[in-house]
Amino acid sequence: MSTRREFIRLIPVAGTGLLASGTAWSQAMVDEKDAQAASLGYAADAAKADKAKYPKYAAGQACSACQLYQGKAGAAAGPCALFPGKQVTAKGWCSAFVKKP
Repeated sequence: MSTRREFIRLIPVAGTGLLASGTAWSQAMVDEKDAQAASLGYAADAAKADKAKYPKYAAGQACSACQLYQGKAGAAAGPCALFPGKQVTAKGWCSAFVKKP
């Protein structure tokens, strides 16, 4: 039988384990087939954006260069204001692209 003292000693160890794993805190990636992503023409790789359907696309545009992208510079992925609770790839693109000043 566990004592209260043993339980209290176990809490910090369990918390550290959760933080170290990182999976408990990571956000899911946006799926290109998601309804909102599809309506915006989101492509995880900007080079694969549908240029015929979205003539606004120009070479060099990517999520990492968009004002809506909230990821850190140099990160492979980050949050986007359009997809709360999810991440987009830094090399991605959607029709809501707004160039950073």
